[in-house]
Amino acid sequence: MTAAWFALAANLTGALYAFGVRSYLAWRATRDTGMRLGSQPPGSLAWWARVLFVGALVLLLAAPVAALAGLPGLAVPAAVTVAGAVLTAAGTVMVVLAQLTMGSSWRVGVDPAERTDLVVGGLFRFCRNPIFTAMGMTAAGTLLLVPNLVSGAGLVALLVGVQLQVRVVEEPYLLGTHGAAYRRYAARTGRFLPLVGRLKAAALGEA
Repeated sequence: MTAAWFALAANLTGALYAFGVRSYLAWRATRDTGMRLGSQPPGSLAWWARVLFVGALVLLLAAPVAALAGLPGLAVPAAVTVAGAVLTAAGTVMVVLAQLTMGSSWRVGVDPAERTDLVVGGLFRFCRNPIFTAMGMTAAGTLLLVPNLVSGAGLVALLVGVQLQVRVVEEPYLLGTHGAAYRRYAARTGRFLPLVGRLKAAALGEA
């Protein structure tokens, strides 16, 4: 029960900060919420990225609620539960730190006509998408805290949705907007983990 309550609190806190508090702070500073939620053609990869991402957030909040309501899950050793708590807490903190690092460049979604500064400092020195990495940590931690079908589905939906969002939506935008600067950054910095998923010259459109 304690693990489920911890998972619920961490996921709820993370969601409220990432999409509520952060948006309010951006609006207060710039009169812009940072939300770029334009419609996507139904059935497109970008559309599926959004559906899976939103679905993952719902499932990860629902997983501990389901556990508290009596949904059975796997029995795991105490060490696994502790590891889940550490991952979940660390992921939540990393989301906050990475969003703060982005400053006025922070956005939810992409506006192809907009140009924001390319952020390469802070946690972005280690990977190009530390917010998504942190959310993956929180999702994995939730699965360890409440190992049931709902948390498992949430983790899978998040991983697939994030891959689609980054590869189909965000990287093409960043390449088109920042050109050579993003090419250099992507060539030396991993996509989600340090050194893993660096883009090579051919993939970046260079000779």
